Amino acid sequence: MKEEILKQALANAVKFNGKANPGAVIGKMLSKFKDKDPKEIAKEVNEIIKEVNMMDPEDQKDRLNDLGGVEETKREKQEGLKELPDVKKKVIMRVAPSPSGPLHIGHAYIIGLNYEYTKKYKGKFIIRIEDTNPDKIYPPAYDLIPEDANWLCENKVSEIIIQSDRMDTYYLYAEKLLAEGHLYVCECDPLKYKEMISKSVPCPCRDLSPKQNQERFRKMFKGYEMGEAVVRFKSDIKHKNPAMRDFPLLRINDAEHPRTKKKYRVWPLMNFSVAIDDMELGITHALRGKDHADNAKRQEMIHKALKKPTPIAISVGRINFEGFEVSCTKTKEKIDEKKFTGWDDIRIPFLPALRRRGYQPEALRKFATEIGVTRNDKSVEIDEFFKTINAFNKDIIDSKSNRYFFIPFPKEVIIENAEEQKIELDLHPEHKKGGRKFKTTDSFYLTQQDYDSFKDEELIRLMDCLNFIKKGDKLVFESKDYKTFKNSGSKIIHWLPKEDKLIDVEILMPDNTIIEGLAESNLKSVKEGQIIQFERFGFVRLDSKDKKYKFWFCHK
Repeated sequence: MKEEILKQALANAVKFNGKANPGAVIGKMLSKFKDKDPKEIAKEVNEIIKEVNMMDPEDQKDRLNDLGGVEETKREKQEGLKELPDVKKKVIMRVAPSPSGPLHIGHAYIIGLNYEYTKKYKGKFIIRIEDTNPDKIYPPAYDLIPEDANWLCENKVSEIIIQSDRMDTYYLYAEKLLAEGHLYVCECDPLKYKEMISKSVPCPCRDLSPKQNQERFRKMFKGYEMGEAVVRFKSDIKHKNPAMRDFPLLRINDAEHPRTKKKYRVWPLMNFSVAIDDMELGITHALRGKDHADNAKRQEMIHKALKKPTPIAISVGRINFEGFEVSCTKTKEKIDEKKFTGWDDIRIPFLPALRRRGYQPEALRKFATEIGVTRNDKSVEIDEFFKTINAFNKDIIDSKSNRYFFIPFPKEVIIENAEEQKIELDLHPEHKKGGRKFKTTDSFYLTQQDYDSFKDEELIRLMDCLNFIKKGDKLVFESKDYKTFKNSGSKIIHWLPKEDKLIDVEILMPDNTIIEGLAESNLKSVKEGQIIQFERFGFVRLDSKDKKYKFWFCHK
């Protein structure tokens, strides 16, 4: 792995003028070494890149040639996702979030994988909102989840299904299984039942006739109190795994449901609703956390009782996002306490916030496919996650993001003897179409940080404008010739002309602080929602424009 990291780091450095990008290399390594811990990969990449970036560019090229280059990376990129097993018909896959809040980066991983697989096989991708527990529902999630999912999946989610709309279907299958003797209604005390089942002792309810169980089932709708009866699947009472023995499938819950109110009180548990839905919707492959292995077996038992095929279960390891808070419940508490402004607060890893910052759905899906399907649990720290995502996102937005000058913490300066100029700069270095016009005199705005760094008698260039020298407390014009500057080895800085048309700007940063400054008047053509690059500052998304233009920072 270290040799492959070295190759990729050298190749990246050679491509980008001697400086390798850790995020780009980490992304390639996540794709190649899917069974390795991302923390271990990130640590090795950062250490090797430090060494590579200290090398002379010519030495980087020679070392890369010695190692044989990285031709194989093109082949790996073409391979993409691993093939799904046993594909015999149209692939239909689903992701089933609960309506506890909007989607977060954990959802983005599993949704991204499912969507990319159905895209690969020209199949069907379904979002199924699992809301059969009335106690754990955040009503706005019914709108937030479809919005997030469609944004993430190119507006190509095939179908949005809500389980509380399907209650009559669950009841029909429950009645069928009761009539055929596969289910029974248990009235036993839960503690006594648990003790019996642990010893493989059947409860008295297990031997009731189908007719008696059907009568009890009807009584669950109007008769029993909560906790007095539960519908169980009649499995192998001596199964070696106690969790497989006569597990519950439906129970009574009198809580008011946000959508159906008090219409229903008998609710399917997850294994029953999922088994029925997967069967009815024709799900062919189900990516699920390996902690759901027992649930997959329970659902298969239900399918066998109904003489129906069961989806191919593909286990994936858990991704632990360290340094993130992805709990909807805890995040909602902080929103209610006014610690966060909402689900799109810039500090939280939920999709509304990432979308508002300017992250592209392709970058999140790329992260998902680079990790791929692996049974190994992974830990991803916040810094490494954003390094990787930033690299993927930059690849997407760099070529279409216009460039502009922004001067944070501006300081007004006079450059003595500077001539008036009319300057036109390109909106993008690759497009070379001009579009940014400036008229300069001897008055400019520079950043306070740049100004404080000037050394006496140092030659400095205002980018694409002029050269000047610091002489004591004065800045004195030297020339407009770039060649004079180029041969000096001095630095280039950004600037703005002092004029009335400059735009007041504030940028909301990832830590919720605000940076204020001035931007060029050409910014007026930028539309709300557009992503641009403030040179030497980073990519930003215009959130609103009025007298002051408000941006959200995305990344460098």
